This record gives sequence, C-alpha cells and structure tokens, in this order.
Amino acid sequence: MTATPARGRLAALGRAEATLLLRNRTALATALLLPALMVAAWRPAMRGLAPGGAAATADADELLVSSGIGFILLFVVYYNLVAAYVARRETLVLKRLRTGEPTDLEILAGTALPAAAVAVAQCLALVAAGTALLHLPLPRRPELLLVAVALGVVLMAALAALSTVITRSVELAQLTTTPLLVVSALGSGLLLPLSSMPFPLGEVCRWLPLTPVLDLVRAGWLGGTPSAAELVRELGAVLAWTLLAVFAVHRWFRWEPRR
Repeated sequence: MTATPARGRLAALGRAEATLLLRNRTALATALLLPALMVAAWRPAMRGLAPGGAAATADADELLVSSGIGFILLFVVYYNLVAAYVARRETLVLKRLRTGEPTDLEILAGTALPAAAVAVAQCLALVAAGTALLHLPLPRRPELLLVAVALGVVLMAALAALSTVITRSVELAQLTTTPLLVVSALGSGLLLPLSSMPFPLGEVCRWLPLTPVLDLVRAGWLGGTPSAAELVRELGAVLAWTLLAVFAVHRWFRWEPRR
C-alpha cells in the first residue's frame, strides 16, 4: 500500500475539520461574527476616548481596526481551537488518528487548518473594509503584515493546544480561555494603547504573547519606521513564545480523555 503524502494527509484532516466546523453553529458564529461585532461595539467608545477632531478620530479608527486582527487571532484561532482540540480528544478522535499515518504535528496542524484559513480571510476582509469604509491607508509594508498574521496564527494555535492541558471538557473551555483573552484584550493594546498605561505596567505588557504580534501588524499596515533592533525584538518575542508553547505542548499535551 502506498503511503499518502503529508500534504494529502493535511488536506484530508483539514476537510474533515472544516465539515465539523460548518456543523457547529456556535463555533461558526464565534469564528465569523464575534470579532466583527466586538470591533463595531467598541468603536464608539474608542472615539469617545480620543477627542480632538478628525485627526484623533482617524487615529482611533487605526488603533481599533488594527486591533481587530488581534480579536480575530484570539477568537477565531485560539478560542475555537481550544474547544476543537478538547472535543476531538474527548471523543477519541485524536487517539484514533495517532494509530494511522499522520504524525502528531500533522494531526494538530490539520485540525487547525480551517480556523487558520478563516482567520486569514477575515484579516484580509478587515484590511479591505478599513481602507474602503474608514478611508485608512492600504498596508504600507504588506510583507510585514502577512508575516505578523502568519506568526500570530501559529502562536495562537500552539497556545490553544497548550490550554487543552487544563481543559477537561468543551464546556470548561469558556473558563480556561478567559485569562488569556482578558489579559490580551486589556494588556496587549487591543482596547487601550500601551502608551496610556502607567510605568512599569506598560513595559510589562509589551512582553505578553500577543503584544509583539500587534506591534508587527501595525508596523506593516500603518507604516512607521521601526528600527532593525525593534523588529528583531518583536520577532524574537513572538518566536520565543511560540517555541515555549510548542515545547510545553510536546511535553504535556494529552491525546486521550482525562479520567
């Protein structure tokens, strides 16, 4: 019997997971609607916090819409994948997959493919909406923006797999994901600029997992001239968090239900 290539195995896993996502209305609504609704709901508050005319309003829109990519990474990738990994584990899907051809990495990556695809599509739609409806500039460094989104997807997928270690059931995912969601929303510059935080809180928040991703997103979309040292710091921070999460997943990820 001829072994299926790795690309074929990933595609098959991705198609199966996409089918399950389409059947799960709650997960589908979270992936497609929640990030956009949060951006729309927070926009009046952001404008209220930035009085000072058209320039301040534009700055608020730039902060909010670029933060929308952070919401997409948190809810479409991280939150949905925690629930997906736990559901597949508790129904013994992961255990059965390990008896076949796919490697452990292929199983986890294949499960994450639909969420990653939806996240990338939503990020592209958000950029298009920001430029068409809010008259924001086109991405000034699109290659840096794409790198930031790709790194963010990988990081959130790794953190999702890690979060399953403390998540015994799909229902508990709402609780176990809350710390990262809240800390990232408040401390990574999604809702409030880090510059508005008192010292040293703002400096501490710069090292949260999502903060360097958002810094790279804003540098890629809105421009600016980050120095080589700043780019190395942001990229290094994202890669360090990702490698740490991957190591922890390799060490503690559970493939069978917890009894």
